[in-house]
Amino acid sequence: MSPSLDSSPSSLPAVFPGARPEEEWRALLNEEQYRILRQKGTEKPFANRYDKHYSTHGTYNCAACDKPLYRADQKFKSSCGWPAYYDSIQGAVTRLRDPRFPDSPASEIVCANCGGHLGHVFAGEGFPTPTNQRHCVNSVSIRFEDGGLERD
Repeated sequence: MSPSLDSSPSSLPAVFPGARPEEEWRALLNEEQYRILRQKGTEKPFANRYDKHYSTHGTYNCAACDKPLYRADQKFKSSCGWPAYYDSIQGAVTRLRDPRFPDSPASEIVCANCGGHLGHVFAGEGFPTPTNQRHCVNSVSIRFEDGGLERD
C-alpha cells in the first residue's frame, strides 16, 4: 500500500518508503526529535526555531529523512506560534486522520517518505492564502535548506 497523497485524510495506516526500525530512529534522532517525529509530540508555541524564520529561497526538509517538504515561499505569518505553510511540495506530505482528536476538523500531517509526524493541517480559517489552509508544523520536525543562498 502506498501513502495517500490526495488532500483528503486517510484513516488507514500507510507504508512509507523511507521507514526504519524504531531502534534506528532512536539512534538517528535526538530525544526531542524522536518525541515529536516518532511519538507524535508537539513543541511549545512561540519558542521554536522556525516560527519567525522567513526566507525568500530554500526549502524546509524533513528532519528525519531530509526530503523537501515545503518551499520557503509557501510559508506565511499566521501568529499561531509554529511555522505555517499554505501548501506543501506536491507529494511530500501525507494527511491522516488523527485518532487522538476524533472531533477535530484538522488532519495529522506526516512526511510521505518516512512517516515522521510534522503537525496538523487546518482549513477554512480565513487566511489570505491561495489554499485557505494552514499546515501547522513543529520546527523540530523540519530543517531549513537555503541552497547556499542564506544562512539559517
